[in-house]
Amino acid sequence: MTKKKKTIKGEIVDQVLTDFPNTPSLTLAKKIYKKNPEVFTSLDDARSMVRYYRGAMGNKNRKNMTDKSHIKKFTKESLNPFGLPPSDEAEYLPYYLRKESNKVLCLYDVHVPYHNVEALTKAIQYGKDKEVNTIFIGGDFLDFYGLSTFEKDPRKRRFSQELEDGREVLRILRREFPKAYIYYMIGNHEERYERYLRVKAPELLDCSDFKVEVLLRFVDLRIELIDGKRIAKLGKLSLVHGHEFGRQLFSPVNPARGLYMKGKESAICGHHHQTSEHSEPSMSGDLKTTWSVGCLCELHPDYRPINKWNHGFAYIEVDEDGNYRVHDHKIINNKIY
Repeated sequence: MTKKKKTIKGEIVDQVLTDFPNTPSLTLAKKIYKKNPEVFTSLDDARSMVRYYRGAMGNKNRKNMTDKSHIKKFTKESLNPFGLPPSDEAEYLPYYLRKESNKVLCLYDVHVPYHNVEALTKAIQYGKDKEVNTIFIGGDFLDFYGLSTFEKDPRKRRFSQELEDGREVLRILRREFPKAYIYYMIGNHEERYERYLRVKAPELLDCSDFKVEVLLRFVDLRIELIDGKRIAKLGKLSLVHGHEFGRQLFSPVNPARGLYMKGKESAICGHHHQTSEHSEPSMSGDLKTTWSVGCLCELHPDYRPINKWNHGFAYIEVDEDGNYRVHDHKIINNKIY
């Protein structure tokens, strides 16, 4: 039987594994992606290939592999010499946006169908004027009002209508930015949906047809999902929704300072519907800056009519070395500041 020819990705990974057989997979993936960004779509893509060739993608993949030269043969004793019970520990890794994503429009807290049409229009037009190549949807794109645990007004839109409105906004984004990368980060409002399934219909949790990315047609719209409360990395900047810290992010000063106090690194978040910025130098003089971004939804909902919210969005430029410049814009009286 003739041996199946490797793809270009396979040849690259094969050579690196041959040269560095004992190096951790994530380290190798970073090395591979840095040198071959035109071949691998993301760091996750490179890491998956490394794990595949090392036989770390499950028994089925291992059985179907034609080249098993990089699979390490571990014994039970070498992996667990003390016989500790099996662990349910999950690997937590950041999500790396593509290196080509260097002109990024960040849309936080749209809360469809409670989006503000004027503010969202301003943000989209700004992105078109800047000719952005990436749209980053930073969480709470959908409100999932009908699935919340709070007391609900029966006069509000049904979940099916909310879902269709969300699809329509995503279709518009794809239409207006046909060549852009679009990333969709899960926020706490999207988590309402999974929480609803866990409580009301746990049998559907493992059914792929009921996943958020399927309901919102991510494949058709070429949208990439960032879930699991993962940190997204855009060059040297970290992006989060803002709920990843639980209620601990609160700061009496502003959300950006709260983000700095918890993360201790330059980062940007939404969730608080408020534009703010905070900077502090480290003892060695390295300046760390954090930002919170305004929302694109209604400012005075029934459950919190008095608040500190404002409309806004962010635009981020990134150079080849991963350095970035954040433009954290407010929208006031339909004008961008």
